[in-house]
Amino acid sequence: QVQLVESGGGLVQAGDSLRLSCAASGRTFNNYAMGWFRQAPGKEREFVAVISWNGFTTYYADSVKGRFTISRDNAKNTVYLQMNSLKPEDTALYYCAATNLYTSTRRTEFGSWGQGTQVTVSS
Repeated sequence: QVQLVESGGGLVQAGDSLRLSCAASGRTFNNYAMGWFRQAPGKEREFVAVISWNGFTTYYADSVKGRFTISRDNAKNTVYLQMNSLKPEDTALYYCAATNLYTSTRRTEFGSWGQGTQVTVSS
């Protein structure tokens, strides 16, 4: 499995931007599609975005489409989530995850997970 460490979370105001990063180690990074999920208190972990190993294919949850952008730098073994126009409902613990599939939106198909980074958006 690949080891994942997220960073970049914080406390921001509605309308602000944040960029999350996820650094990978342990296995060949470009063997994996990479996803971002989030979990708010009292709610299930939900899909946010995914990017294929080659960066050619991306998918987004409807709730973030047009505001969030996922990208990756295989030379740096890092995946990013650029979050713009943040809303209070984006408040959650954000997780990075890796899958051997080309892409997936199902959390059960991701075998490696980071520890999460907290994003809090105040109104």
